[in-house]
Amino acid sequence: MSGIQGIKPVNRPPSLHVTVQESLRSYIESNKLKAGDPLPPESFLAQQLGVSRNSVREAIKALESVGVLETRRGIGVFVKEFSFQPLLDNLAYGLGDTLRDVEELRELRRVLEVGLIPKTIEMIGEEDLAALREVTERMRQRAERHESFAEEDELFHRLLFRCQNNRMLTGLIEVFWRAFYKASNFANLANADPLATWRDHHEIVEAVAARDVERARKRLDEHYEGILQVIANNKQAIKT
Repeated sequence: MSGIQGIKPVNRPPSLHVTVQESLRSYIESNKLKAGDPLPPESFLAQQLGVSRNSVREAIKALESVGVLETRRGIGVFVKEFSFQPLLDNLAYGLGDTLRDVEELRELRRVLEVGLIPKTIEMIGEEDLAALREVTERMRQRAERHESFAEEDELFHRLLFRCQNNRMLTGLIEVFWRAFYKASNFANLANADPLATWRDHHEIVEAVAARDVERARKRLDEHYEGILQVIANNKQAIKT
């Protein structure tokens, strides 16, 4: 039987409620429905699609879970405004916890933030600078007491880009942050020099305040190199 190609397995058709989901997505796109626009009643959709109301109901629930639709009790089903929240809510279930995941997430965050810091320098005002300095001061105090400052660290990165008023950017930063902490349990990684981590953040703020793009980019890069070193140290500790 040499030279004979193996028989490929039969591809199973998607389940009915998945097909209905695709049809509903196509309906939304073809009719150019926007956030807040209603869908027809379940009975009408079932009749048009030639399926049971249960199949339509399952498809709607699935689309609700990913943030495409929302049901308003006693009113109907509506197209939902885009949000990263479903991704954030379900992130913990799909993300691994290996240090390789951590390294890859660190690189994504580094590229995102280093690339966008020039726009922050153009737009940031005194109020945001004051908020950043307040947060870094709390980080310094915690570092001197050898306490974790994970919450302040997260707030710092959100404040750094708040002036851009970019909801998608804010959502991506939050996605990467939660993913990073889930994958690394970073708050529990051994940081040999918390004061150096505070100093990184302090220097980033001062570079931004001085409107020095190159220094801000350099400081952000160095900050993420420091994170990489913490990860490497903990990887070695696990091996030994």
